[in-house]
Amino acid sequence: MKKTIWVINQFAGSADSGWGERHFFFAKYWLEMGYEVTIISGSYNHMFKNLPIAPGQFNFEEIEGRTFCWIKTPKYKANSVLRFWSFFIFAIKVLFVPIEKAGKPDVIIVSSMPIFSILSGFLLKKRYNSFKLLFEIRDIWPLTLIELGDYSRFHPAVIFIGWFEKFGYKYSDKIVSLLPNAKCHFEQVIPGSSYKFEYIPNGLDFNSIKPEPLPIEIISKIPSNKFIIGYTGTIGLANALEYLVQAARILHSREEFFFIIVGEGSLKMELRELSKDLNNILFLDKIKKNQVMTILSYFHICFVGRNDSPLYKHGVSANKYFDYMLAGKPILDSNNLIKDPVELSGGGIIVRPDSAEAIVYGINQFYSMSDDERNEMGRKGKKYVEKFHNIKSLSNDYLRIFSNE
Repeated sequence: MKKTIWVINQFAGSADSGWGERHFFFAKYWLEMGYEVTIISGSYNHMFKNLPIAPGQFNFEEIEGRTFCWIKTPKYKANSVLRFWSFFIFAIKVLFVPIEKAGKPDVIIVSSMPIFSILSGFLLKKRYNSFKLLFEIRDIWPLTLIELGDYSRFHPAVIFIGWFEKFGYKYSDKIVSLLPNAKCHFEQVIPGSSYKFEYIPNGLDFNSIKPEPLPIEIISKIPSNKFIIGYTGTIGLANALEYLVQAARILHSREEFFFIIVGEGSLKMELRELSKDLNNILFLDKIKKNQVMTILSYFHICFVGRNDSPLYKHGVSANKYFDYMLAGKPILDSNNLIKDPVELSGGGIIVRPDSAEAIVYGINQFYSMSDDERNEMGRKGKKYVEKFHNIKSLSNDYLRIFSNE
């Protein structure tokens, strides 16, 4: 009899959602290995490009062999307190997912953020006598609030979220983290929990990437005679894009340079307003996953930014690294030498964080290189991502956890 995996992740999406495809791609290989997979997600997600059709409370949809259950959740604005209300509604409704349609779970994966569903996952494991409960940490909360949001450790929100964090570390069977150095944090929060740690980073399903053409209205906006510095991904607090915009301002008189930022996020309107008088920067709306490779072909270098924060000592695993690397693009990396994929692969230049001047320095370094020198960096990055971040290989790491007693 086939075993069933439940993935509880309010931000999980399909290949067409424009966000949250991690478990969709993993599920492809879990299905091939004989498991049934139900991905339980929310009907509304401010990061989705395409929202699911979800008129009922529990909306089941079959997508390329994966069963999705879209739970009806309230709409919200990205920076609104209603976002947290949506998290709570999802966590409560998860407890009532129809078992006859979702299948009785043998393995439950709760992926945060949101973090509140870990309590639901624990209760579901008890109800259905599931074999394992995995707590997957994509970002460390409430530490992110403290380090990036400048919240006090004694703020009520930090204490409240921290309760769920401690509960998850204590009562899950395994803590799967996308962050390679997160084990020490788990040990600090719940001493003795580090033995549960499993590192399974983000990656790409190379077999599913089929580049699609860009609309002509986008292509027409991209200059053909400029050295283009590009970014694709979330435009939020953790991406340090304000310094990239400042770098564009510093270089506005250098006609050879042009900046393109592709994506959505809470800071997009603010950054557009800050740069509205500049003619060397272009903001584009989020594009489909399979169009990312196409737009990267227009970039000479790609940007990744991180703030100067101790949060990143635990590591990073952003998909934009792997998109850039698979496209063979050299990366301008603004961070504190945090052993990220750029540093480990030699696929770019690293400059200090929180500094527009440092970014300008890195851009000038790249510009002074020959095409062959930049291409060699791109080749190193591509070789690295193909070796260490192949979804097919990473899916086997999960299968090992599923099958271990």
